[in-house]
Amino acid sequence: MNRHIPRRLFLGGAVSALSLLKTGVASYAAPDGKAGVGNDSGPGGCSDPPSQLAEGKNRGWIDAHVHVWTPDVKRYPIDTRSFSVADMVPPSFTSQQLMAECQPAGVDRVVLIQMSFYNHDNSYMLDVIKKYPGVFSGVGIVDHQANGLIKRIKDLSGAGVRGFRISRRGAATKTWLNDPGMAKLWDFTGRHGLSICPLINPSDFDVIDKLCVKFPETRVVIDHFGRVGITGEIVPAQLDALCKLARHRNVHVKTSAFYALGKKKPPYKDLLPMLRRVVDSFSPQRLMWASDCPYQVQGQHDYQSSIDLIGKHLDTLSKTDRQWILRDTAEKVFFSKVS
Repeated sequence: MNRHIPRRLFLGGAVSALSLLKTGVASYAAPDGKAGVGNDSGPGGCSDPPSQLAEGKNRGWIDAHVHVWTPDVKRYPIDTRSFSVADMVPPSFTSQQLMAECQPAGVDRVVLIQMSFYNHDNSYMLDVIKKYPGVFSGVGIVDHQANGLIKRIKDLSGAGVRGFRISRRGAATKTWLNDPGMAKLWDFTGRHGLSICPLINPSDFDVIDKLCVKFPETRVVIDHFGRVGITGEIVPAQLDALCKLARHRNVHVKTSAFYALGKKKPPYKDLLPMLRRVVDSFSPQRLMWASDCPYQVQGQHDYQSSIDLIGKHLDTLSKTDRQWILRDTAEKVFFSKVS
């Protein structure tokens, strides 16, 4: 795999887009003792998962944020208005490649986040979800200003999508407060048990705060700590603003993308004070771990170091707290039935 991280994908907002639990989180062996999965046989090179996954016996960890894509741009075209094939770095990150990273760490379910290469065409993600029911859930991208928005949301929800990503572009977040389509998106998701998943910067927390006041029943899942620490420094005022959002009972936070925050070096222990702060503010029941693969497995970074920060190094957590962050919160939010 090409282990180069296209910096603009994370900083510029372009990314809008299996060990059963034994004793705590000390062991991360795969359920069948093997690393990876079998030969390609599914959409874009997706292989059959272990039998216990297909049978719904998955009680390992959940990775709450992963992007997948295929080099088969003929079958799954990318949005060439904004991207070229050269932007697909690495050139391929199929569900097979994903599970080869996840499985040795005891992860048996994954929340797929629609990749921005495909814009509003969620086809590849939906095909992966369909092939392996119960193994993958999805966060889609829709055009909130398009006609037929509600029908589109219903169709995606019926296909396994449990959240909808909104992402900042320049000052665009300021318009969210008065945008009729955005209001419709927030209102409908709130009434039907779906989630809004903002990819934002710390400067956008105030906008999210105001939207949460307007739509208190809507579940919000903030990606990557809201990018607190993206500059290399954990700015106290930014962390304060993130934690202020905990006053809204339906706001959740992904403790994720460790490769891109703070010192950006494994084992990421410089992020522990921020982690402890968000645990104290939100509680483990509103936090979920995620890798942000494939970017977490580029260069000096690796998958195990990401999960170990929660599973081993955040030693103030109880066994139950770890289970919430590594599995139960994401299970509740992204693997539950919706109305």
